[in-house]
Amino acid sequence: MSVQPGWYVDPADPDTRRYWDGEGWIGAPIPVDATPPEGPPPVEPPPPASPAPGEGGPAAPTTSVPGPAGGPGTPPAPGPFPGWPGNGQPPFPGQPPFPGQPPVLGQPGTPGPGYPPGWAYPGWSGRPPVPRPHGLPLASFGARFLARLIDFGVVFLLNAVVNGWFVYRYVEEVTPYFREVLRRSMAGDTSTDGLPQPGEQAGGLQVAILLIATALWFAYEVPAMAGNGQTLGKRLLGVRAVPVEADQPLGFGRALRRWSTLGLPTLLWYCCGFGLLLQLVDAVSPLFDHPLRQALHDKRAQTVVVRLPPRTTSPSGGPAEPADDPAAPATPSGDKP
Repeated sequence: MSVQPGWYVDPADPDTRRYWDGEGWIGAPIPVDATPPEGPPPVEPPPPASPAPGEGGPAAPTTSVPGPAGGPGTPPAPGPFPGWPGNGQPPFPGQPPFPGQPPVLGQPGTPGPGYPPGWAYPGWSGRPPVPRPHGLPLASFGARFLARLIDFGVVFLLNAVVNGWFVYRYVEEVTPYFREVLRRSMAGDTSTDGLPQPGEQAGGLQVAILLIATALWFAYEVPAMAGNGQTLGKRLLGVRAVPVEADQPLGFGRALRRWSTLGLPTLLWYCCGFGLLLQLVDAVSPLFDHPLRQALHDKRAQTVVVRLPPRTTSPSGGPAEPADDPAAPATPSGDKP
């Protein structure tokens, strides 16, 4: 996913804002404290070419408007481009452009939306800077992976308590089948005739185990993510999930969309482990996403995972306060692409 177009703090000059069109910076910068206009900045015309020294050109005609007393008045303001009418308006529809006039976007016979031919498209000369959503660095894949392992450990312990009896019953139903298969394979017998089949309750027990496991995962993750964007694992690793467009809580709907992409495939483990394959693809997807390192569940919920600054204990022994990040430049508040 690319960063949505809009006005953001310029990473190269934190005292200004520029417009990001989804692929690069366009337009002139504005002060960071100024209120940005709605939509992209207007296209700036190129400066008119001045004649070389010694080369004479046709003098532009000047028109004087009589003043109130019949004396010379103030000449009309010239158009924004050479050759345009004095009132600064573009040619009428269907009228051919004047000699030397740059193409007018949207007029008949001119290119579609974009920059006129020969204009340099503004952007970064080298590699774009690493995004810092809401002024915070993106969380590394290692921190996200360790946080997810901690969360899986907590959910596993919950399943051991709640789902333990169902798992025990399921193992009793399928043990005769696997015991006979193992005995025959060690004896070199590859036949399948006469194998004891799993008990009639094995299928129902497997479905019940997956439903309980999914429900426990939902109860553990969704409310915590909706409140502050952190599960126990994310809190221990110092990372948090936030919406792309604003630094605010996820809310229940966004947290549910984020979890369902990764958690609901647990029900498909019944189908030859197909759900586990989907979850593995989702888990490694941040390694291949640039520039925001979003997993598939992040893309569906429009979230990013950021690294929080380290916290220090206050001298009075009160609650910890976030410390300044020494790696982060001193920039004013504002969103960055």
